[in-house]
Amino acid sequence: MTALTTGTWNLDASHSEIGFSVRHAGISKVRGSFTEFDATLTTGETLADSSVEATVQIASVNTKDANRDGHLKSEDFFNAEQFPTMTFKSTSVKGGAGDFVLVGDLTIRGVSKEVEFAAELGGEAVDAFGATRVGFFASTTISRKEFGITWNAALEAGGVLVSDKVKIEIDASFVLPTAE
Repeated sequence: MTALTTGTWNLDASHSEIGFSVRHAGISKVRGSFTEFDATLTTGETLADSSVEATVQIASVNTKDANRDGHLKSEDFFNAEQFPTMTFKSTSVKGGAGDFVLVGDLTIRGVSKEVEFAAELGGEAVDAFGATRVGFFASTTISRKEFGITWNAALEAGGVLVSDKVKIEIDASFVLPTAE
């Protein structure tokens, strides 16, 4: 596996994104993102010795439609008032070099399920300001019903308004704090 600089890395949220997409009315996709999130990456000698923990603020959901965002925050979907955060805590890393699988517990609406993210190490570099950075891309598809998100509406032509499958995509940039 690829060796990374060991340490505890802080998420650079301004250079990171958590997005999702879901099929709508069986004919198109609705995309959204979360604008408030944090994560910590702890790297060991190899990726297999590394771990990540992340927290997403549900109220920060943004689909570019205020009415839809309000509905997503409601009890029909995320129930942001009762469950204000979504969390992920890795439990293992499988694979090698640039492509690997990040396994961990995803918790939404108080329900935790093991998920596997197909992940890719973007690399490690020192930026123009002397900060050591590392970047990752990860994606998975979950069943929203498994997390207790079951709201839907039947369509006249058959099928339902919102698919069960939700694709999650993460672009994450981490910075190693400098010793002071």
